[in-house]
Amino acid sequence: MAFRDFKSIGQTVKDLQIIYAEANFVLESVFPVSDYFRQDLEYVMREGVVNNSEFAICENLIYPVLKEVWKSYGGKFTLWSHQLLTCDESLSGFPEYILARRSPLGKVVFDQPYLLIVEAKQDNFDWGWGQCLAEMAAADRLHGESAVTIFGVVSNGITWEFGKLERRNFTHHPATYSIFELDRLFAVVNYIFLQCEIQLAGYLGMVA
Repeated sequence: MAFRDFKSIGQTVKDLQIIYAEANFVLESVFPVSDYFRQDLEYVMREGVVNNSEFAICENLIYPVLKEVWKSYGGKFTLWSHQLLTCDESLSGFPEYILARRSPLGKVVFDQPYLLIVEAKQDNFDWGWGQCLAEMAAADRLHGESAVTIFGVVSNGITWEFGKLERRNFTHHPATYSIFELDRLFAVVNYIFLQCEIQLAGYLGMVA
């Protein structure tokens, strides 16, 4: 079943037998947003057509934020765009973006995923989370027996929502964040990247 066929969070929870909860788990880890980024984003949003399609939203609003934070973690993670993610016939597809461990074989090799990012089609966050949670479940299975927290983001470019999956337990962070509050948004995205880095360090410590 393709990820896009999961049309609501309720459907995904039921189909995959995942326990749903809501709780505040996101903190803010300050990230310096450059003046160049602020000015460039302001120009693009003022003069460009940024929301006429899913691709425009991803390229103009979502990816630039992810890329700006990812550059501080590039030695440990690769940020993939529309990379095939599959664990079996029931869970397969192309997430908009995946933050995955940077393979020791080089950047061209897809490795274990820690964060999935989905664009909320037609501003439908319920559908977005249905899809994102299915992707998070697939990512969790790719880690095998290792206990790992998989993070998820659903965004329509303006509003950003966050969640995490710990085996069969999914937690949706109830607060939303806006691209019009860049400092807060970047601080939250940085916090998620940092949690992925901490987990990766723990994993590498165990296998060393």
